[in-house]
Amino acid sequence: MTHLEEEAVDFVRALIRIDSVNTGDIATIGDGETRAARYVQAALEEVGLSTVFVEPLPGRGSVISRIAGSDPDAGALIVHAHLDVVPVQAEDWTHDPFGAEIVDGLLYGRGAVDMKDFAGVILAVARHLAREGIRPQRDLIFAFLADEESGGVWGASWLVDNRPELFAGATEAISEVGGFSVPLAQDRRAYLLATAEKGVGGARLTARGAAGHASRPLPSDAVPRLAGAVARIGAHRFPVVRTPALARFLEAFGEARGTTFTDEDLDAELDELGFVGRVIGAAARNTAAPTVLDAGGKINIIPGDASALLDLRSLPEGADALRDGIIDLAGDGVEVEWLRMIPPIAAPLEGPLVDAVTAAIAAEDPEGVVVPYLLPASTDNKHFSRLGVHGYGFVPLRVPDDFDVYGQFHAVDECVPVESLRFSARVTLDIVLRA
Repeated sequence: MTHLEEEAVDFVRALIRIDSVNTGDIATIGDGETRAARYVQAALEEVGLSTVFVEPLPGRGSVISRIAGSDPDAGALIVHAHLDVVPVQAEDWTHDPFGAEIVDGLLYGRGAVDMKDFAGVILAVARHLAREGIRPQRDLIFAFLADEESGGVWGASWLVDNRPELFAGATEAISEVGGFSVPLAQDRRAYLLATAEKGVGGARLTARGAAGHASRPLPSDAVPRLAGAVARIGAHRFPVVRTPALARFLEAFGEARGTTFTDEDLDAELDELGFVGRVIGAAARNTAAPTVLDAGGKINIIPGDASALLDLRSLPEGADALRDGIIDLAGDGVEVEWLRMIPPIAAPLEGPLVDAVTAAIAAEDPEGVVVPYLLPASTDNKHFSRLGVHGYGFVPLRVPDDFDVYGQFHAVDECVPVESLRFSARVTLDIVLRA
């Protein structure tokens, strides 16, 4: 396994050194994603694997490779990672964000956990299978994708819409966000498996009134009316909903810690879990966050309109309740315009892939427990769901109990323990062979 582990670390470092920042603006993105995809393509073809390179726009490259399984009736598994990363303010970093430096056992760089770690790992796994002549039971589709950080428009979404044949026969997918160890109880670790994701969308609130001189304000003016709506929405806590994933999480953690979680005091009870509790708290209910305000342009003029943007995250089967809640909270005189909403997704909590993940973790960490949870964010699994593919989030990383992997996403000095990458390579290989 040493060769596999060493290659995984080397590939992660090489990919970090390719600046593939996704600004969201086609004019400023550059060709980093394509350079990363071409690097992956060359590494795959070097060991005899065939590849398909796709570039719907210059610089927005993705590469896919399929390894045939021994059972033609088994559904294919998509193993995917995105090659783009979010922007950096290099002056804020202690280490070069594209230097891939290793200091005190930590690998630093943009993408160390989001998610060039898994891209490097699955590249090493694919090469290992080809090099050793290992044939998995089911087809494995390795996908290295562009544009996830801006919604996958030119990556997974484009491929699903325009090249669905590349994923023919796929029934499940595995990628981010999950798999990181978190403290459970009594020196035991939980490895969280994302079996569902919230829906992601937005809304624009607009209040209108009569423009005029600021010396004659009225409560019905656009700004105070909008401000009231924003304040109500920002302060509101939607009710806890025990989705199957949340219920399973609370059951597993409650049993291990000898506690009972209640809906009434769930936020306080989750606080006792530390950083993992904050993630689960966000996944326990619908959420609406005011993020952008726009009104006026001169201090002595009352503007005729004012607007705000809301980030909306809906639970599976919770979109209607979220919309109704926003309308009620906005109140009279405030228009609500719904922006693009990507529906939530949910996969079965049991099945062969979940069994494979559980067995692979047990083989490496007998005290580890795989626990389903609902991811409050969004991944490329949502796009593959349009093909009927059940998506799971599991990038296996055993880390020290005080290492918050979730806190590394989009963070300054993003880093990952090198030993965690070695662990990830071993467990990922085990998963794809067991699945």
